[in-house]
Amino acid sequence: MIMYIYTPQHSSVCLLPTPGKSKSNSAKASLKAVNPYAHRSELPAYSTTQETSDETLSHLAAAAVQSQHYPQALRLLSELIDRHPQTAMHYSNRGLVHLRLGQTWAALADCDQAVDLGPNLDQAYNNRAMCYSALGDLAAALDDYDRAVDLNPFNIRARINLGATLRQMGAFDSALDCFDEALMFHQLPEFIYAERGRTYHLRGDWNCALADYQRALVTGAALPSTHSLKALMQRIQDWIAELVPQQSCG
Repeated sequence: MIMYIYTPQHSSVCLLPTPGKSKSNSAKASLKAVNPYAHRSELPAYSTTQETSDETLSHLAAAAVQSQHYPQALRLLSELIDRHPQTAMHYSNRGLVHLRLGQTWAALADCDQAVDLGPNLDQAYNNRAMCYSALGDLAAALDDYDRAVDLNPFNIRARINLGATLRQMGAFDSALDCFDEALMFHQLPEFIYAERGRTYHLRGDWNCALADYQRALVTGAALPSTHSLKALMQRIQDWIAELVPQQSCG
C-alpha cells in the first residue's frame, strides 16, 4: 500500500503490503472491520498484539498519518521496525512522522538509516531532504531531491520539492523548469500549478502567478476533499490575497 501526505514540502509515506501477500477484497474488508475509522479524522487508539499482521499494522499507520494522529502512527511504525529492523521503508516512514512531530534530529536519524538499508529507495532520499530543509541545509536537501528523481523519475513529490528548494535558493528559472517537467507526468497538477504560481509570484510575474493559482483552484475543486488538499486551497487563497492588492495599486 502506498499513501502520501502533503505539506509545503511534499513528504512520502509509502506503507508496503506484507511480502508475499496481495491486496484482496477480503483483506480490505477485514481491515475495515478492525479499523472503521480509517478514513475519518477521529481515529481512535488501537491496541495491537503479536498476532496483529504486518499488513494491518501498516494500514493502521497509514490511516493514523492521514488523520494526523502522529503519536499513534509513531507507535505503530516503531512496532513494525521492532519486527523488521532491516526494512528501509519503515524507517523512512517513521522519520517522516518524527518530522511532523517537530523531532527533526530523530527524523534525520531514521531517514539516514533508511538510506543505509535501502540505497535505491527514492522516498527515503525525499524524506531525508525534507529533514535537511527543516534544518536549513538547502544544499544537502537539493542533493537528496536530485537523487530521488534520478532513482525514480516518476517521483513527482521529489520533483515538486526540488523546484521549491531551487525557488527558496533564488534560482527561479531553474525552479520553473522543474515544475514544467513535473507537469509532463500528469500527476498532482493542482500542487504543481500552485508551486509554479508561487514561483512566478515571487519572481514578480503576477499575471502568470494568478493564472497558475486559478488552474490549481479549478483542478483541486474537482478532486475529493482531503486534509492536504484543503491546506493547499487555503494557501493559494492566501497567496492570491497577497497578490491582488499589489495589482490593484498598479
